[in-house]
Amino acid sequence: MNLQRTLILLKPDALDRGITGEIISRFERVGAKIVGMKMLVSEKDTAMKHYREELAERRGEAIRQRMIDMLISGPIVALVLEGIEMVEVARKMVGATEPKVAAPGTIRGDYTHVSYGYAEDKKIGIFNLIHASASPEEGELEINIWFRPEELVEHKPSYTKFTLKED
Repeated sequence: MNLQRTLILLKPDALDRGITGEIISRFERVGAKIVGMKMLVSEKDTAMKHYREELAERRGEAIRQRMIDMLISGPIVALVLEGIEMVEVARKMVGATEPKVAAPGTIRGDYTHVSYGYAEDKKIGIFNLIHASASPEEGELEINIWFRPEELVEHKPSYTKFTLKED
């Protein structure tokens, strides 16, 4: 069994639009177990740790700074989800990073439409509602940025407490 944890951030635009509950319920419906959740306004240092130097190397420092500014622009909800191959499941549910190309049925495809071109023209970070870790290793790193170990809860859903006896 490939049990994984992943970090999900519901960004300020998700909270501004009042759709955090809808987004969280989509993860619950597929059986993702919430093992950590909190609402906060990110400190700039925390946002900088999250949007690491690798982002600047891939997309440029200006883009990294816009993403940091976007993340600290209002409250966010940070979640840690656990489940079988949860990193891949969450990424599939979230959809493409650029909202205008995200497939219908994904979170970004159903709730966003902004393009990279628009964000670049306005010199803003891309408002795409949500962040999901890209790999199990990234998930572990990002969870440690946003959560202390004692903030994560170990629990078994009630349906896993029952086993069938073999005859």
